[in-house]
Amino acid sequence: MAEDFAKAVEDGIKLSKRIYFGKDRAVAPPNLMPPMAKSSRDLLPSAPMVYAVINDPGIVDNPDIPSYQPHVHGRCDPPALIPLQMSAIAVEIDCHLDTAFVTVSGVWRVHCVKGSRSCDCRLAFSMGPSGSILGVDVDVPRKSYSTQLLLMDDNESGTSLQSGGFVNSNIFTLTIPQIDGGTNLSIKITWSQKLVYTEGEYCLNVPYTFPDFVNPAGKRLAKKEKIQVNVNALPGSEILCRAMSHQLKEMKRHAGSMGFLHEAEVLSWSKTDFRFSYAVPTSHINGTVLVEAASMHDFDQRDMFYIYLSPGDIKRDKVFRKDIIFVIDISGSMQGKLIEDTKSALSAALYNLNPDDSFSIIAFNSESCLFSKKMELASKETVERAIEWINVNFVAGGGTNISHPLNTAIEMLSSAQSSVPIVFLVTDGTVDDERQICSMVKNHMTNGESLCPRIYTFGIGSFCNHYFLRMLAMIGRGHYDAALDVDLVEPRMLALFDKASSLVLANITVDIFDDLDEFEVHPSHIPDLSAGGPLTISGRYKGSFPECVKVKGILADFSNFAVDMKIETAKDIPLQRVSARDQIEHLTAQAWLSENKQIEQKVAKLSLQSGFLSEYTRMVILENDHLKKVKESAGKKEAPKKSQPQNEENVQGQRMILLPPLGIGFGNLKATVENTPPGDVTKLPEVPEIFKAASNCCSTMCSYCCCMCCIDFCSRINNQCATALTQLCIGLGCFGCITCCSEICCSGNDG
Repeated sequence: MAEDFAKAVEDGIKLSKRIYFGKDRAVAPPNLMPPMAKSSRDLLPSAPMVYAVINDPGIVDNPDIPSYQPHVHGRCDPPALIPLQMSAIAVEIDCHLDTAFVTVSGVWRVHCVKGSRSCDCRLAFSMGPSGSILGVDVDVPRKSYSTQLLLMDDNESGTSLQSGGFVNSNIFTLTIPQIDGGTNLSIKITWSQKLVYTEGEYCLNVPYTFPDFVNPAGKRLAKKEKIQVNVNALPGSEILCRAMSHQLKEMKRHAGSMGFLHEAEVLSWSKTDFRFSYAVPTSHINGTVLVEAASMHDFDQRDMFYIYLSPGDIKRDKVFRKDIIFVIDISGSMQGKLIEDTKSALSAALYNLNPDDSFSIIAFNSESCLFSKKMELASKETVERAIEWINVNFVAGGGTNISHPLNTAIEMLSSAQSSVPIVFLVTDGTVDDERQICSMVKNHMTNGESLCPRIYTFGIGSFCNHYFLRMLAMIGRGHYDAALDVDLVEPRMLALFDKASSLVLANITVDIFDDLDEFEVHPSHIPDLSAGGPLTISGRYKGSFPECVKVKGILADFSNFAVDMKIETAKDIPLQRVSARDQIEHLTAQAWLSENKQIEQKVAKLSLQSGFLSEYTRMVILENDHLKKVKESAGKKEAPKKSQPQNEENVQGQRMILLPPLGIGFGNLKATVENTPPGDVTKLPEVPEIFKAASNCCSTMCSYCCCMCCIDFCSRINNQCATALTQLCIGLGCFGCITCCSEICCSGNDG
């Protein structure tokens, strides 16, 4: 889908050369064509963008300065996307602990469609790591649009919308129907994303790179840009600002919080993403416990708690020694680039092992293939031998059987001592015995060992059951990650390996749960703390929280560890919003495993209340026709007319438009059995005909006359030249008619 989107934008940029901006060179359009060195992926949105969806190329024109346009035949199939010009932008970012909430407000103008015509407009924006769309609001004259979540069973009465959803894992699109040429669209977008923790710093990266062609064509007038950042870290902690990509002025500073503002008049929009990083310096493991009373509108009237445990500036030599077995899927669907990226990531992971670590590798499809039946020390010679083995044995083919290699890996690690045993599972498929696998792993976790094997799971693409992998990691007190886009396999897999290889505290327990009347914890099995990022635990409780909470665990030297954490009331941190997404994902995994309808309903309620998507809710667009509301209000005293069908209009001019399902689903067993590669979808023609010419004997001629080369040539000539060419063509046509008449009608031949 990403390639199709980029191709549509490329077609739109070519088509926008038809637009005439006036004779003044100061208002000439910017250079719309990207450098030849750039690929089509460079046309994907690197900041919030709005596009005009062009089906009929004949409507493309300047709504303010109508100009002569060469006539074109046919339609754009698939539709072209012309980037709209932006006149204002404002960004507000609230960073709470490890989560950022981003709100972008901007104004775009349909500058490329005749004032008498209309077109759909497509909003597209890229979110940061683990981004989640929270809402979109659009205001245009006489109408407004807003997104809303509904239960799956309640949305059958809406009008289906074909264009919308995710282009890839981070780029979200939304179509606003039928906007008139020359109209200004005021749009507000809200999403959440995770802060990236790197070497003691919390890093925020918001896509904020705008191409030249979104700058309004006209005299170089200053445009207003605003960026506001609020940071809420651990209460009472010191915050050190490390780096920022844009000039920010510090507006406030308190213990545990800071505020920054950038507001300026600019001549052109930002050419770099917005980056901001800060640190909360500490030399030891620390954390806090936040509590918040349930609001009166909360469906769950139990109070909330949130435990945030930070690794501090722990040195890498204070991490656990590890015994790790890589269990890698090499089924037929992993062929091509996917298996090569997996081999590259695995090779890099092996080189990053410490010499006192031990490892083995199991490659599986329908069968299993072991590098070594016993654990091997990660010496340089052994690692090089393992990489040679990978190059020989990692050949994609066959089916998918996860149970046998996973059970083999756990049994091989059952005798691990003075180390953390880790199973690192990578797969792109789903299998029919996933619940039995979870039961098998759960039995291994309760066999009384001091350190049970940790399970880290990595899912590739949308065909594997990500909730199975999440539940497997939860049972195994490990972590889960995924690469829904195949291009992200190597960096995301290495990031998960880095987390698995830098454990600093294991077997974590919290002593408050025994004293509470009732409690619910997410995740249900507390994972280990890694130097690669903080650990968060959230949930609900009834009872009285103590004034101090003791967190216990085992350090890398197998000595006991305990830390007392004070209870803080969450004042500036919205606990429910911060914890909602993780709770939804954990509860969804539990609902899948237990097939419990009550948990599904709970997930749906939490989704509706917090605004985060779930597998049991669906996003819709509500269209409000303000003019229709006024007419209906004025006509209330009249006799009621026959009611509209429910799927067309709701009361007082409100219409509901359904978006496609946005959840990742529970895997695709059929695609796995057929070894369908991740991301393999029915492709549109690679080079679609932008203009389909007339049929019959003139088809060949029309295809040349109406091609983009002709349009590009015609768009470069001025009005006088166009008039002269038109008169010349008319004269040639008349000369042809005269010649025909003289030869046939007036030849004097009687026969």
